[in-house]
Amino acid sequence: MVDADALLQSLVADRDIREGLARFARVIDAKDWAALDTVFAADLTFDYGLGERSGIAALSETMRMFLDGCGPTQHLIGSISITTDGSGAESRAYVQARHQRRDDPTGDVFDSNGEYTDRWEHRAQGWRIVRRDVRWQTHSGDRAILSASFD
Repeated sequence: MVDADALLQSLVADRDIREGLARFARVIDAKDWAALDTVFAADLTFDYGLGERSGIAALSETMRMFLDGCGPTQHLIGSISITTDGSGAESRAYVQARHQRRDDPTGDVFDSNGEYTDRWEHRAQGWRIVRRDVRWQTHSGDRAILSASFD
């Protein structure tokens, strides 16, 4: 017999986590660093391929290091898989991130493709990512577009 309450909770968690991933893409593309806490827990740990770091301030610093110097970006998130358990949830999602050079709307781009593996917990503010691991699979285009952030 199906536990209707458990099924409903699982479906709501699935919807909320998918919304959280979509919100992340919009937050990062808007470079709205102050809104990272609408997706991530303050005490998160993460690894974007540069080693493990902790805290929302460190996440903001990492995002800004790569994205403040480039122009518009578009993060497309798809092929989402979510598994809920008694203590939270795990999502896996593919990401395609396109980065454009600042002040050159028809110029070169830099694309990164990979996968986010996120651990989610339900907090007072709602579902938040408490752990993110990123595995980059391919990069193409002009990497210097991101390097502009380091000038």
